[in-house]
Amino acid sequence: MYRYRFARKAGGWTIPVRLGPAGVPLSCKGRTIVEGMDDIISLGMDAMEVQTVRMVAPSHFEQYWQAGALSYKADFELNIHGPYYSEILGNKMQLNRTLSKLEASLQAAKVLNARHITCHVGPYCGNSKGREANQIAANVFAGAVERIHEIWEEDSDHPVFPWLSEKKPTKIGIETSGRQNLWGSIEEVLEVVNHVEHTVPVINFAHIHARGHGRLKTSEDYGELFDLVRETIGTKEFYCHFSGVEHLMGNAMHYTQIKKSDLNFEPLAEFLVEDGDWLDVTIISDSPLLEHDAMYMSQLISKSRHRQLERKAREQRRRELALKSGMSPEELEIREKEAAEKRRTAEASAPIQMFDEIDIDPRKILDTKTVTQLKEICKEKDLPVSGKKNDLIQRLYVKMMEEKEIEKRIEVYEHKTVAQLKDMLREMNVPVSGTKPELISKLMVAEDELMEQAKSEKENEGESNQNVEKVKENNDDLFSDDDDDDLF
Repeated sequence: MYRYRFARKAGGWTIPVRLGPAGVPLSCKGRTIVEGMDDIISLGMDAMEVQTVRMVAPSHFEQYWQAGALSYKADFELNIHGPYYSEILGNKMQLNRTLSKLEASLQAAKVLNARHITCHVGPYCGNSKGREANQIAANVFAGAVERIHEIWEEDSDHPVFPWLSEKKPTKIGIETSGRQNLWGSIEEVLEVVNHVEHTVPVINFAHIHARGHGRLKTSEDYGELFDLVRETIGTKEFYCHFSGVEHLMGNAMHYTQIKKSDLNFEPLAEFLVEDGDWLDVTIISDSPLLEHDAMYMSQLISKSRHRQLERKAREQRRRELALKSGMSPEELEIREKEAAEKRRTAEASAPIQMFDEIDIDPRKILDTKTVTQLKEICKEKDLPVSGKKNDLIQRLYVKMMEEKEIEKRIEVYEHKTVAQLKDMLREMNVPVSGTKPELISKLMVAEDELMEQAKSEKENEGESNQNVEKVKENNDDLFSDDDDDDLF
């Protein structure tokens, strides 16, 4: 029985995904695979991809066996990356050169107890895209599958390799490529995998994103990709690579850290939490930051899970309250849909508002509008529509501040009784007839008139004081310093 734990535990709940770096962690003091595995386990992860992208040296096999024994005992998933530069579609010499490198990687996979081996196909080498190239690739990988089964049987009774007795050979993984001139679109990979047993697609999200001109943006995009794979080859097992990527015209240029790329992991984390419970998925970090971005992905999955639990808790509380009030779950659902529709309608038609409960500068809201939208708002408020964008924003800001002040004054008067409003009007010698809104309007007009009157009196008083000062200065000039000298 293959010792594979479907989901690792984190905080009492399960995540249907294994995470790990492509190679020995950058933070690892030692550089052997076993030391790297120890570091990965201490970080709370349980997968790793051993890199043999150029060659497999015979001297490496001792540490491969040590790593394989540790992975078997610790339920740690090891994988291996085969030769990076491949020419499977090339001439006889190019193909033989690729197969010799692949043979060494297959031998290493047996010693490592690797679950998957990642393989590239390489350039088309003059073959036409589609059926011709796919047929050649399928034949080569069918031979690779036969060879890995032979290798697995050679030492199946050897006590040094106890995992061989479980009859679970390494699966041949065919990776999607990131450039248009290389074989490996998602459609090509799925067609070959669909025709060759014991092969799996290696879903490199960075490559698919680049070839699709930035196609992976939402959780729905990731969901469609997983559904495409499941519907084509009927699998729930996924082996994936994830990294940030810089791309140009449908071609991947180079990997970047996740935070500096337009390929975001948050939507994938959301999909895994919300709809990925049927998946058996391993995600390897190809990022230049290796284990750091693997940990970052783990954190994003945890955050998505916590948001899901919070949402479900709120929904449960709402249902309990509804049931206590005598509503059925169906009635509650109908009311929730109606309320949501009302909110959407209100948000779509609502004008720009000032919110007292949160400190928002209305100029920031206005700055998000286009000049055309600002002019429309100015027309609605009977304001001039001339000037640049900053002029329109300032004009609207002043108007909104005035409206806010008026709303505050109205709110104060709304809390008073009709009798109190009438008493205030009598003190100002204003008629007290009318409804409450009319009384409030009269009060505000009377207050504005008193404020204007007080302002005018203050200005007149200021002018009078200035005149007095001028007279005083003139009187002082009657006896200048020169006159004082003449007195003596």
